[in-house]
Amino acid sequence: MSSYNSKLSRRAFTGAVGATAAAAAVGLGAAPAQAAGAAGAGEAGSPGTGTEREFRAARGRHSRRPNILFILGDDLGWADLSSYGSPHIKTPNLDRLARQGVRFTDAYSGSATCSPTRFSLYTGRYPARTEGGLAEPIADKSAGLEPTHPTLASLLKQSGYATALIGKWHAGYLPDYSPTKSGWDEFFGNFGGALEYYSKLGLGGEYDLYEGDAEYKDLRYYTRIITERASEYVSRDHHGKPWLLNLNFTTPHWPWIADGDTRESAEIVRRIKAGDARALWHQDGGSVEKYKQMVEDLDRSIGEVLKALKRSGQEEDTLVVFSSDNGGERFSYNWPLSGNKASLQEGGIRVPNIVRWPARLDGGQVSHVPVFSPDWTATLLELAGTRAHPAYPLDGVSLAGYLLRGEKIAERNIFWRVRGERALRRGDWKYYRGKAGRDQLFNLAGDIREQADRAALEPARLAELRAAWEKTDAGLLPYPA
Repeated sequence: MSSYNSKLSRRAFTGAVGATAAAAAVGLGAAPAQAAGAAGAGEAGSPGTGTEREFRAARGRHSRRPNILFILGDDLGWADLSSYGSPHIKTPNLDRLARQGVRFTDAYSGSATCSPTRFSLYTGRYPARTEGGLAEPIADKSAGLEPTHPTLASLLKQSGYATALIGKWHAGYLPDYSPTKSGWDEFFGNFGGALEYYSKLGLGGEYDLYEGDAEYKDLRYYTRIITERASEYVSRDHHGKPWLLNLNFTTPHWPWIADGDTRESAEIVRRIKAGDARALWHQDGGSVEKYKQMVEDLDRSIGEVLKALKRSGQEEDTLVVFSSDNGGERFSYNWPLSGNKASLQEGGIRVPNIVRWPARLDGGQVSHVPVFSPDWTATLLELAGTRAHPAYPLDGVSLAGYLLRGEKIAERNIFWRVRGERALRRGDWKYYRGKAGRDQLFNLAGDIREQADRAALEPARLAELRAAWEKTDAGLLPYPA
């Protein structure tokens, strides 16, 4: 695994500037003719086979501000794609996306469960900067993303973008919280953390499919529905406006129901209506084969959306980012990582992450630079020619200089906190304290599985990273008692 001993001139995301000036700073403008060949050139290389090229920026290219398609899988593990090493799950569409763009090996979610990571992506800040982000995850109407807090969508909207969120929101419930209250022009999807794929019944037995703030009745398989909606959105004529689409699939989150499993669906619905509060967890169901079906269906669905984007003629100028909201769970293939969802071990926070932008990035490349969810917020704001609100500084670092101009990213601290666990990565070193309360130190370059604890051998390094974690933690909101 590569180290990243380099420096990046980090752009301050404070204050406001005009979109034109900010766009000029990242080289956005009229796209030259030679950029048109980028997509074809990107077919070279094979993700995960050792034939990918180490990432190098294609300097000197220019383009207009990109459309942004940000796709999230739900509880998808780091190695659940064939391009990340899965021996039994086939994901040709996401593998193709990687061949056409850049595959990150050391990418992380902002937290280890659904809603805190979404807070970190929507705001570009640590989840614990806000009260709603302290819920791990949100399970009732008592918490949510305050509509007054700036978001990726609200900031891009102010900069002239059309904005939409399709799929899983999981940042609060009506009447107080909603994507349409937080900067997204359009919302079609579910508010909660899980739903039964056919009936759309949520964790409390409530119906949970909405268009805007109104219930929308459609009892077909959920992944089909949001795939159709997303395909329609990317096919639109937006009348000269760039657009942001957050496409948040629930696949492959439990319950373990694939398209066509209507008998299993009916049994779960029966249990929900009978008052079984744990029915959606589906702890007596699922299998490795069922999980495989769900991940491969996710891949096919993303392929449909990408085909619609290509047919629309907007592929060249659309930045596509794919990731997961946290690590895998139960049936996920996480080897060689330890831990899974809800843990700050690598298996709980390391996720697949792919970016494609034909106008500006060559394909067939791999990056070993550590990145995490808030970095993408900072990156997208910069590429759109806007900045964060000065009262809400970002915790992520923009990757625009690295991706477009070949600037190096300075070694930095990547911080995580969940109840009972703490972690911080700096370079190849990771400080971790699990629920047992023991401080541990791992060198991920040679020990990705986190089995060789170096704490006793490197006490000074351990103390330095622990102090760095505690300094960041001191600036965050405490958990409620």
